[in-house]
Amino acid sequence: MSISTPNAISTPSTSPTITTDALIIGFGKGGKTLAAKLSAAGRKVVVAEASADMYGGTCINIGCLPSKSLILSAEQARRDGANSTPETREAAFEAAIKEKRRVTSMLRDKNYHKLADQDNITVITGRAHFTGPHSVEIATAEGPVAVTASKIFINTGATPRIPDIPGIHTTPGVYTSTGLMDLDDMPQRLVIIGSGFIGLEFASMFADFGTAVTVLQHNAEFLPREDADVAAAIRAQLEAQGVKFLFNADTKAIAPAADGGVRLSVAVKGMTRGASQACDSTPAGTGNAHTDITGATDTTTTTSPTSNPTDHATMSHVQTKPSDDGEPRFAEPAEARFCLTTDAVLVATGRTPKVEGLHLEAAGVELTERGAVKVDELLRTTAADIWALGDVNGGPQHTYISLDDYRVVWSQLNGSDRPYTVKDRKHVPSSTFLATPYSRVGLNEREAKAAGLDYVVKRLPVAAVPKAQVMRRPDGLMKAIVERNTGRILGAMLLSVESHEVINIVKLAMDLDAPASTLRDMVFTHPTIAEALNDLFA
Repeated sequence: MSISTPNAISTPSTSPTITTDALIIGFGKGGKTLAAKLSAAGRKVVVAEASADMYGGTCINIGCLPSKSLILSAEQARRDGANSTPETREAAFEAAIKEKRRVTSMLRDKNYHKLADQDNITVITGRAHFTGPHSVEIATAEGPVAVTASKIFINTGATPRIPDIPGIHTTPGVYTSTGLMDLDDMPQRLVIIGSGFIGLEFASMFADFGTAVTVLQHNAEFLPREDADVAAAIRAQLEAQGVKFLFNADTKAIAPAADGGVRLSVAVKGMTRGASQACDSTPAGTGNAHTDITGATDTTTTTSPTSNPTDHATMSHVQTKPSDDGEPRFAEPAEARFCLTTDAVLVATGRTPKVEGLHLEAAGVELTERGAVKVDELLRTTAADIWALGDVNGGPQHTYISLDDYRVVWSQLNGSDRPYTVKDRKHVPSSTFLATPYSRVGLNEREAKAAGLDYVVKRLPVAAVPKAQVMRRPDGLMKAIVERNTGRILGAMLLSVESHEVINIVKLAMDLDAPASTLRDMVFTHPTIAEALNDLFA
């Protein structure tokens, strides 16, 4: 099953019992950087990684870099028109997967040897679990290896959060992002459960490859944490790519479809009539799910058949079940049940800290209410000489935060007079790599208003940026929030080509407490997207 945890692939260790200065559980960004630094300082280090497929961590193997490789290949396919026919789509997708595998394999190998080739570092492949405050057992293919360490660092990352939907673990064709990025054949139709930024990146990517994409969102508001104008612009961009959205959609069950695809039973709130039959009690139907569902008020209508394999997730209505008096039974509140048939399903409902099987209680390490390893501002756990870095500690789930976590930990180990802490971290930016990338840092207008701040809003259409016109990428908008009396930059939201580069300039200005006038008056090279900051902050 694509959602199940991959089997650990183990390598032999030189000894069944190891005593070391430091043990790092997990080969992620923070852990591997710390391992190299400790080794250079003369410390003996053991790095335990559950799978040989994960040397280097999530980012280079199943996260940032493989997804960006595929996104760039998809954009190229769209620009070249390779997404226009079934044959060219398949060829473009096959080439993209091949390139993605080449890149990840190369980076994985380099990351492994960067540590394993050092005299002070021992890499052990196997699943680790605590047996005491400073002792861990690692299950390898050759048997258990006991490790005793003076200091231990937990860097196990996060794992996809899988909702409790019947059939989700047993139905072929249901994937997390990891499995979907390693398909040999491109799905003609894709349903994405979840409309967070991970789901939207995949929606944009597969739409560029030519897949018909349908996104199911549990509630009625699209990107509820973003400003309404920004969210509307992002949605319009995705819809222009052909992505379809179904709101107030609650997936009730997943099962194999008769045609070899996947069948979802979906309840949609807000319809005027409801249904009481199970999805699998009706014959499979066909038709465009969105043309009918998004505007439907009558659940007795069935969409017309279609034989086009590139149509969006096909749908059959489940008829309302008559009541004892022969009249249709109405749902309270109004709800309609639909059957969606698709080739593949992506479960993109978030990620949760990966702590299962670590037996943290044996070391006295506690968890938060949200299931993350509990840490203080120095990333110390509730057990002495045990730290937690990266996604597992419940902080922002970004590779660059894991790297910054390394800085927090290292500042305590290198004799600094004043250690760097999480509280010293400023203005964490983020980027979502849609067809037009979306990047933001700091407060948006919604948050500034909720905080009671006195602010002005700065806006600039990307179409007004000369370089965007030269690049033939004029879509999007730039928006900034500036404190009225001080000129302090409170935040920025950039839906623009190259926004993932430009946002770092805004972050630097914010970190330095530079007023908006600094960016307004800065001399930029021309033509660039960055020079748009002159006009945005004017």
